[in-house]
Amino acid sequence: MMHLKKGISLERLKKNFGRPFRRYINTHRIWRDFCQFQKMAALNPRFNLDWRDRILITNEKTQKTEFARNYVYHTAWAARILERHRPSLHIDIASSLYFSALVSAFVPIAFYDYRPADILLSGLSSNHGDLMKLPFADASVESLSCMHVIEHVGLGRYGDPLDPDGDLKAIAELKRVVRPGGHLLFVVPTGQQRIYFNAHRVYGYQQVLSYFTDMTLLETALITENGKLPDGLVKNAPEELFNQQLEGTGCYLFQRPVG
Repeated sequence: MMHLKKGISLERLKKNFGRPFRRYINTHRIWRDFCQFQKMAALNPRFNLDWRDRILITNEKTQKTEFARNYVYHTAWAARILERHRPSLHIDIASSLYFSALVSAFVPIAFYDYRPADILLSGLSSNHGDLMKLPFADASVESLSCMHVIEHVGLGRYGDPLDPDGDLKAIAELKRVVRPGGHLLFVVPTGQQRIYFNAHRVYGYQQVLSYFTDMTLLETALITENGKLPDGLVKNAPEELFNQQLEGTGCYLFQRPVG
């Protein structure tokens, strides 16, 4: 059994040893839990229980369930749009695979990625696709999404060629394939425009709109960076709120005009 020697201040240990000290304390706590659980389980043994099989999880004793707000909310936004529109086929370009897998339960999804996923589900196909040269004819796609992807293109993060205008070329491809009357669900970090090399870009609100002047903006949603607003998704937020974000998440629903 591990224990602290008398006279050693906990605060002093925290200050001098930091992470190793926290690891020691957490392991000590879990060891005590294990010993108690072992005694309880011995009354009705149903599983093999050995300390050597431990996988210690030390950071999940929280008051609330933590989650990646931008990824949970933007996929929830997109799923609700597809539930409303119910396209005959929706094509997704390299967005969250969780999104495509779940939405394929009620809308047929064709998922495309440069590194296709080996996934087998009814209503879902997984295919190879290059965002810089999409395998679709001009003006042929009814419903298209590309979410939290464009901000990475051309920064070399995923082994792609360095290209300062890679994102613009990818946006041009997205617009090329959407048919008249068709929809594009587009999500990027939005706030004070800058590049966090080589991770991603952050776009200004007007900057995003300037890239889609030939399409109609139907709806926006903002996921604020601090989550202090009462709504997780701020529908059609004013431009000022977008601009107040250092790095929020902007969700944009565009439609290609008919005629």
